[in-house]
Amino acid sequence: MGKSSKYPSYSSGTVTLNGNTVASTSKKGNTVNSTYNMPETEKNIYDYAQNSFLTSLPQINVFSNDTRKDINSQLEAYKNRGVQTINDIYDPIMDDLKNDVASRFGNLNNSIFMDNLNDIEENRAAAISDLAQDIEAQRSSLYNNELTQRYNYLNFLNDIQNQINNNALNYMGLSQSNSASGNSYNQNAYNANLQRYQLPIETAIKAAMLASKFTA
Repeated sequence: MGKSSKYPSYSSGTVTLNGNTVASTSKKGNTVNSTYNMPETEKNIYDYAQNSFLTSLPQINVFSNDTRKDINSQLEAYKNRGVQTINDIYDPIMDDLKNDVASRFGNLNNSIFMDNLNDIEENRAAAISDLAQDIEAQRSSLYNNELTQRYNYLNFLNDIQNQINNNALNYMGLSQSNSASGNSYNQNAYNANLQRYQLPIETAIKAAMLASKFTA
């Protein structure tokens, strides 16, 4: 009669994808390990995302001289377009005023011209003031857009890492589930073998007890 093991054997678990083992669960001593075998391409992506995140994070709110120059260049172009628009509006008005007053009075040295000139210049000054405020708003918008792009990039890198981590956890979870199924089978087989081992012993004990009653 063979001797039964003290414990059922431990069943490892694996997950195979396209012929490759992508995850496994095994036991060494008292420690159960689950491992995800990351493909080389995925490892390169993961390492790139980590390194890029590490490099970008300390500089997330820092604007280099090149970035400032680029933003200032955009603001300068925005200002020039605004000034050109104002001039396109008020220069023809000014020319029309000059021609009208000169044709009527022969010169520009009169109160009618000066009064109208003052009105035009006040409107032009108001337009320039509005443009200055628009430029500051545009400056804030450009800096905010730059920050938004940077934070979106960090979120993108973080999403890549999280997706790979989730894949690893899912595959390791499958390997653990496979291991658990194997261990459940081993436990049931162990219990069945144990019962077959114990049954003759229990039968012999009962027979001995029954015989002792007749000999008493």
